[in-house]
Amino acid sequence: MKYHLFEVFGIELEYMLVDSSTGRIKPAVDELMKLKTGQLVSDVDNGAIEWSNELAAHVIELKTNGPTKDLNQLDLEFHKNILEINKLLKLKEMVLWPTASHPLMNPDLEMKLWEHSYSDVYALYNRIFDCKGHGWSNVQSMHINLPFYDDLEFEKLHAAVRLILPILPALSASSPILDRKNTGFKDARMNMYLTNQQQIPEMTGKVIPEQVFTQHDYQIKIFDPINTAIAPYDKENILEHHFLNSRGAIARFDRNAIEIRVLDLQECPLADISISCFIVEVLKELVDEVHSSLIDQKSWHENDLFDILETTICQAEGATVINEKYLKVLGINSESMRVSSIWTHLFERVSHRMDKRHQDAIGLILTNGSLSTRILEAIQDDYSEANILRVYKHLENCLSTNQLFQS
Repeated sequence: MKYHLFEVFGIELEYMLVDSSTGRIKPAVDELMKLKTGQLVSDVDNGAIEWSNELAAHVIELKTNGPTKDLNQLDLEFHKNILEINKLLKLKEMVLWPTASHPLMNPDLEMKLWEHSYSDVYALYNRIFDCKGHGWSNVQSMHINLPFYDDLEFEKLHAAVRLILPILPALSASSPILDRKNTGFKDARMNMYLTNQQQIPEMTGKVIPEQVFTQHDYQIKIFDPINTAIAPYDKENILEHHFLNSRGAIARFDRNAIEIRVLDLQECPLADISISCFIVEVLKELVDEVHSSLIDQKSWHENDLFDILETTICQAEGATVINEKYLKVLGINSESMRVSSIWTHLFERVSHRMDKRHQDAIGLILTNGSLSTRILEAIQDDYSEANILRVYKHLENCLSTNQLFQS
C-alpha cells in the first residue's frame, strides 16, 4: 500500500544487550528471542512494535510493526516493549543499554555475528568488510521512514531530506567515547560511517545522496553503480541494492519511503521520538516551500552539503555553518550561524505544531546540548572504567524510566 507525504511514519530503534552487573556486551539476542517465544526466531510480532535481530548478536532492533499514523504516543509503545525486554533479560542477568556506541567494547574480542536466519548475508558482509571494527559491531541508530506516493512526492521529499541531513548530528550525536577514550568526535558513529565501506565507495557515496529526484534517475545514478561494484564480491546474488545503499538517507522504492539513517540512538524513546517529530515538522516546511523554492532546494550538490555534515559530525551543536546561501534556503537571514542556533530558530517556527512532551524534550536538548555533550560533561575527563560505568548506568536508568539524561 502506498501513502502520501507525512501520512504515516516508520521508526526503528537499536539497543545493545549488556551484562547487568559489569556492563559488558552480551551477544545473546537469540536467548532473548527464546525467552519471549520459546523458540529461536529472528523476528517477534509484539503488537504495535516488532523485535528483530541485527548483524551483531548483541544488538536488537525495535521498530513500528508497519506504518503508524500517530507519532505522539509512539515513545510510550517503545518504552512498554523496553520494560518487557528488560524483565525477560533480568532472568539472565542482562539489561538493555541506549546510545549509539558502547564506550568499553573491544570489537576484536567481543564482536559476534548473528548466526541464525539471514546469516549468509551477514557472513558475506563480514568477508567483504571485516565487521569486527567499531563501525560495524558497535553502532546503534534510529531510522526514520517517511512515505512518498509517486515521483512528484519523492522529488519534494528527497530535496528536503538532503538539505537537513548535514545538521542532524547536532541534535542526535550520542557516541563520543570509544575504547575508554574521548574520540574527539561528538558523533563517532557517523565519523566511522564515512569510511566504513571504503572497499566499495559506491555504497555510501558522499553520505549525502546525489541530486536525483526520480526513480529512474536513482536507478541509473545510484543503484546501477552499486550493483556493478558489488558483483565481483557477490557471486551468488545474495545482496539486494536497497540494502546495499548506505547513504545517510536511502530511497526504498520497494515500499515507497525514504529512510533517514544519520541519527544516533538517544537515551530513551521520548528523546528519539521527539527528535523525529521535530524533523518531520521542519521537513513539512521545506516540502511546502514556505521559505525556499523546490528549485533552490534541488540545486544543492552533495559535496557542498557534505562539507557541513563533516563539521557537525565532529562538533555536533557546537559547529558553525559559514554559508549564507545554505542558511537562506532554510529561511534564515545570516552570513553564519552555530548549528545549535539554527535548530533553535527552526524550533521557534515549528514547535507550536508539536506535542507538549516533545516540545519539552527538544527544549532540553537545545538548552543543554546533544546527548554526547551531556555525556562528556558527566564524565568530567575521568575515563576510568568505573566512572564510565557510573555514567552509563545513569543512561540505563533513563532508558528504563523514559526520561532524558541531564548531567
